[in-house]
Amino acid sequence: MLQDALADAGYPGRVLVACSGGPDSLALAAVAAYFGRRGHVDGHPISVGAVVVDHRLQPGSAEIAAATVEALRELGLDPVQLRTVEVAATGMGPEAAARDARHAALEAAADDTDAAAILLGHTLDDQAEQVLLGLARGSGTRSLAGMRPVRGRLLRPFLGLRRADTLEICVVEGLDPWHDPSNADPAFARSRTRVEVLPMLEEKLGPGVAESLARTAAILQLDADYLEDVANDTFARLQERSGTELSLPEAALRELAPALRFRVIAKAAVAVGGQQPSYQRLLAAEALLRRQGSAGPVELPGGVSVYRLSLAQLLEAEQSAPAGVPREGARCGKLVFRPQKPPQE
Repeated sequence: MLQDALADAGYPGRVLVACSGGPDSLALAAVAAYFGRRGHVDGHPISVGAVVVDHRLQPGSAEIAAATVEALRELGLDPVQLRTVEVAATGMGPEAAARDARHAALEAAADDTDAAAILLGHTLDDQAEQVLLGLARGSGTRSLAGMRPVRGRLLRPFLGLRRADTLEICVVEGLDPWHDPSNADPAFARSRTRVEVLPMLEEKLGPGVAESLARTAAILQLDADYLEDVANDTFARLQERSGTELSLPEAALRELAPALRFRVIAKAAVAVGGQQPSYQRLLAAEALLRRQGSAGPVELPGGVSVYRLSLAQLLEAEQSAPAGVPREGARCGKLVFRPQKPPQE
């Protein structure tokens, strides 16, 4: 699987394994080290290093990180970096904050070592858990599509392997992985999904649930990619800018299929400095298209207001414009997206 992942990524010559010391990432490090010792993959040169990120969220994390660094060096990986991060308290929750801090550290390590790819040890079980969490939260296609095998420099070669397979690799290689106690902590939704929900589904529905969920993610990734491409093209064609504001013609928006309409509205909000709106906020913004006359504003996350200007208002504004001011030649109303604060220089 690692060979296939590296081939899909164009055979990056230098890679880093992101390793926590757990069985999944340690097994990945052992497989990658094999190719590193050979010096090539399918005839393409390769060198393999590693990076260990210490989040300092648990007692003894420094000792665990140091032991992991030593284990990676014994496997022959070089260089092996240890990165210590500060996990900031944010409204995203501790898991999301730790993930963001970790990914920033991984990207920095890749920059420092000129690595073209970062290998992550997520397994098929992780993918199944991700899909279940997306279902429970009522997320859209993008979330249900799960984790990508390739995303930028991040590669996940083990998305087709079960967690039991990585444990077996560690046994065969004589490795002693660290088992993170937070993975079984019921305080975290992902841990409850792993320890309680997925095993219960396998028991009640029969084996193969995890594989089916992962297969669903793979199918939805294709659908999400297609819709994203069409939405990008549509947004680029429809958007009209005036200073810090952005507008979309309502007649063209109404003609779009709902799946595209919501995506285009979300892209407009992000384009003026906002954040990805929730489904509820998108519904509220899209409902402006069915209002008479002026309507709104609807507040979107990230400090963006969206409101509807009717055709009559636009024509009135054109007729009252001073001489010499260009007229837009309005033919329909618009949804206007306005940042509440001017963008930072």
